[in-house]
Amino acid sequence: MWHGEYRDPRLVEVHDAEHPWGWEDDFFMRVLADRMTPRVLDLGCGTGRLAIAMAAAGHEVTAVDPARACLDAARRRHGAARVRWIEGSFEALPPRSFDAAFLTGHVAELLVTDEEWSGALHALRDALIVDGRLVLDSRDPAARPWRHWDRAGTERAIVLSDGSTVVAWTEGVPAADESTVSVVHHYLFPDGLELTSTAVHRFRDEDTLRDSLRAAGFRVDQLYGGWSREPAGLSDDGELIVIAIAEPRMLP
Repeated sequence: MWHGEYRDPRLVEVHDAEHPWGWEDDFFMRVLADRMTPRVLDLGCGTGRLAIAMAAAGHEVTAVDPARACLDAARRRHGAARVRWIEGSFEALPPRSFDAAFLTGHVAELLVTDEEWSGALHALRDALIVDGRLVLDSRDPAARPWRHWDRAGTERAIVLSDGSTVVAWTEGVPAADESTVSVVHHYLFPDGLELTSTAVHRFRDEDTLRDSLRAAGFRVDQLYGGWSREPAGLSDDGELIVIAIAEPRMLP
């Protein structure tokens, strides 16, 4: 389910160097500030960039991730002591404990099977109070981002904190129906060492996201296609960014 970038300490460092604070983080912080949200869950928190920022803004933050190398890096960050860190996944979530839950960084795509996705959504619904918000992002399959996932289209140089440079590129092979894409990330270090990380991404369209959220007990409140809150399909960002509300549970 999880990329090797989140498990190998060398690749955790590369991933952090390549992904500093960005406009998506600004978006999530603005969403967080839209309403009173004392208790926040960051599921799939990675190395904790967003979780620590939310805690610094005064929220009680619980950050969950299955990758120990990521959590080790997160705990070394300035401000990490304000966050409760949990090694685990959606199975570890306490019930009715959060006012908002975030599933960012395209983590939703790594929940590949319908069973995984449904299990995560139901666990998130159980972890939220009634009217709590779930905020998630996933790439819009209509944009077909994997068309450019080859060495020619993705090769880049990543400068690490010590000044050394890692050359990276990505190769993606879509399934016949393009609902999933098998991805290999390559990282070539200055000493000639090449490390790779593999994963499968699941791309769900807007209707599928809406249907699966409804089935898990959510109501989609807002859905955007870009980080400036453009409608789906009308942004070059090629995203599906969802804000969903936890509905009351129906009595049997």
